[in-house]
Amino acid sequence: AMEKSYMSVFLLLIVISCTLAKDVGKKDTKETTAKPKLPQTLSRGWGDQLIWTQTYEEALFRAKHSNKPLMIIHHLEDCPHSQALKKAFAEHKDIQKLAEKFILLNLV
Repeated sequence: AMEKSYMSVFLLLIVISCTLAKDVGKKDTKETTAKPKLPQTLSRGWGDQLIWTQTYEEALFRAKHSNKPLMIIHHLEDCPHSQALKKAFAEHKDIQKLAEKFILLNLV
């Protein structure tokens, strides 16, 4: 039952990402280049209040010792689909709450 709920959330994230990516992709590129870059944290904007690991090895170690599943988020900074998923992931309270049950690794 727990695996089904995780899969449902994952599929929901994909659907939200695809839906929102259409809007994000339409924005003027001059608009995004004019914004100053903020200092990077391990979350990279995916949820600053969550605990993120820095390396794959650290994530595996923490997952094994905490008995939590590992969630690896692969994304590109300039990809409209990644940006849409990031927005949905970071702004949705239920997703952020569910993410606390995982060891998180964010890879660009």
